[in-house]
Amino acid sequence: MLRALGLSHAVVRHGRVTSLEEAAALRGVRPADIIKTLVVRRAEDDYLFVLVPGDREISWPKLRAHLGVNRLSMPSAQVALGVTGYERGTITPFGSTHAWPVIADASVPGRTISLGAGAHGVSATLFADDALAALRAVVADVTDPVTPRTDRG
Repeated sequence: MLRALGLSHAVVRHGRVTSLEEAAALRGVRPADIIKTLVVRRAEDDYLFVLVPGDREISWPKLRAHLGVNRLSMPSAQVALGVTGYERGTITPFGSTHAWPVIADASVPGRTISLGAGAHGVSATLFADDALAALRAVVADVTDPVTPRTDRG
C-alpha cells in the first residue's frame, strides 16, 4: 500500500519482540518514534484509528472532547481483526479492510516514524508528514505521557 501511494519508506523485518525498547533498537529509532495504531470504537460499526507514539498513551478525556462524544471503547482483538483485517500488534491504517478515519497525536508530525506493517515483526519507517497526508489524518492533542506503573504488593 505504501508503494502504491508513492510514499518513500523502508521495511524492517525483525521478528517478534518483547518490549518497546527492543523494537526501537531493532528498527533503529527511538521508542517515541514507534507509532502504535490503536482501533477505537465510537459507535456500532463506527471505528477510527488513533496514532499514538510509543512513549505516550491515549488520553480518553482529550479524545472524547476532540470527537465530541461521551463514550469510546477499545474493541476486542477479534472485532479489531474483523474491522481492519489485521491482528492486534500488526494493525496499520495502510491497507486496512476499511478506511476508518485517522487521528494522529499532535506530537507525531515533523519526524521519521516507524509503524506496524501488517504482520508481526514487520514495520515501515517513513516521514510522518507524508504518512499523515496520505491518510488524511486529523492531528490533535489526544495523548499524555505514559504513566510509570508501580507494583503494589
